[in-house]
Amino acid sequence: MTSSSPILSSFPRRSFCRSYTRVSFVWAGGMEGPEGLGRKQACLAMLLHFLDTYQGLLQEEEGAGRIIKDLYLLIMKDESLYQDLREDTLRLHQLVETVELKIPDESQLPSKQVKPLFRHFRRIDSCLQTRVAFRGSDEIFCRVYMPDHSYVTIRSRLSASVQDILGSVTEKLQYSEEPAEREDSLILVAVASSGEKVLLQPTEDCVFTTLGINSHLFACTRDSYEALVPLPEEIQVSPGDTEIHRGEPEDVANHLTAFHWELFRCVHELEFVDYVFHGERGRRETANLELLLQRCSEVTHWVATEVLLCEAPGKRAQLLKKFIKIAAICKQNQDLLSFYAVVMGLDNAAVSRLRLTWEKLPGKFKNLFRKFENLTDPCRNHKSYREVISKMKPPVIPFVPLILKDLTFLHEGSKTLVDGLVNIEKLHSVAEKVRTVREYRSRPLCLDMEASPHHLQTKAYVRQFQVIDNQNLLFELSYKLEANSQ
Repeated sequence: MTSSSPILSSFPRRSFCRSYTRVSFVWAGGMEGPEGLGRKQACLAMLLHFLDTYQGLLQEEEGAGRIIKDLYLLIMKDESLYQDLREDTLRLHQLVETVELKIPDESQLPSKQVKPLFRHFRRIDSCLQTRVAFRGSDEIFCRVYMPDHSYVTIRSRLSASVQDILGSVTEKLQYSEEPAEREDSLILVAVASSGEKVLLQPTEDCVFTTLGINSHLFACTRDSYEALVPLPEEIQVSPGDTEIHRGEPEDVANHLTAFHWELFRCVHELEFVDYVFHGERGRRETANLELLLQRCSEVTHWVATEVLLCEAPGKRAQLLKKFIKIAAICKQNQDLLSFYAVVMGLDNAAVSRLRLTWEKLPGKFKNLFRKFENLTDPCRNHKSYREVISKMKPPVIPFVPLILKDLTFLHEGSKTLVDGLVNIEKLHSVAEKVRTVREYRSRPLCLDMEASPHHLQTKAYVRQFQVIDNQNLLFELSYKLEANSQ
């Protein structure tokens, strides 16, 4: 994207400054009469639309609250002169209150809410909390590990750069080197459960939300880089009787839907545009979307993990049956994200190759699963899925990766600028696709979730899965199960 299309920028700083300049110029110009009133009404409408569109994102920009306050006071001074502006200024007042664009007392430091990032802090008290939207300025707790698997817990901004994170780590470790040498003494590495290592560059930011499911941050010297290995709990798995065997399918499915609805509601519509149009440059604005996408992948691996950790063939067949029931209830709840993820988990090559297990499944469930596979079939541009979701009324949790696929096709299939002019048709198509996200959640989600003896256990279990995301390890488990069954 170029700067010629500010409406699609990750944060519309230039567009915002232009709006501020235009509105303040019109109001300060002192124009009277019908022409002046018409211009002021047009500028006020533009400002209202801007605030309504970006809302909380304006809080990310330093000084945005002060500018909005200056404009608000400037406009309110004219409200008594023009009765026709009263309705718009009342809406402006309500909108400013809604997005809480207030200027804090400069004599007091603003209090920051520290949020545990759900993939890195697996405490019961934090996982049971209702999910709220993350912003780049939010502070979170995160563990950074050492080569010997000891760790320090740091408090950092979600948008912090690698350099900032290393600064916090060295401060916690109380390194004796001079400040100028500290940055060179440590490097930050993302280590996946498969053992794959990625060296993060000092200028990279928002690394927390771009880590893999079982990836962790390691701080080490360059000499110890090659010796880094995954955490023991990520590579040593043992079969066990987990909550999925005790929970009822309806209970598990409803908790899945409730949690994914919380995550889906946190995603701002503009995050979809930033994710596709700006890639890595838009990370600061796409934290909630990336967490939702990673959750989808986590559910897929959870299904495969639970099946392959179940050693008894009969119990494993019952587990397949339970997962098919969960998928059916998620579809009934109009939670197509969970539905897709569960079906893809059962379609994992390491699971689908368990021939003797699938043969134990009743014919009724085999046929039902075939229907689910047809619904998730990508043939003819996901025709089956699109027909089903088009008949659903809000609230709906869509299969989010498909929305991103459609936006990517729109973005890469046509130019944003044609002969120096903005391609309005392309932007209209993008807006129409993003608008569906708002329509899907235009009504609240209401689930009949009766409290049961295992209610909190099931809720906690669903919100903090322990999964194997290493496909090679999943195949090893699959071969072992197949050998034991013969």
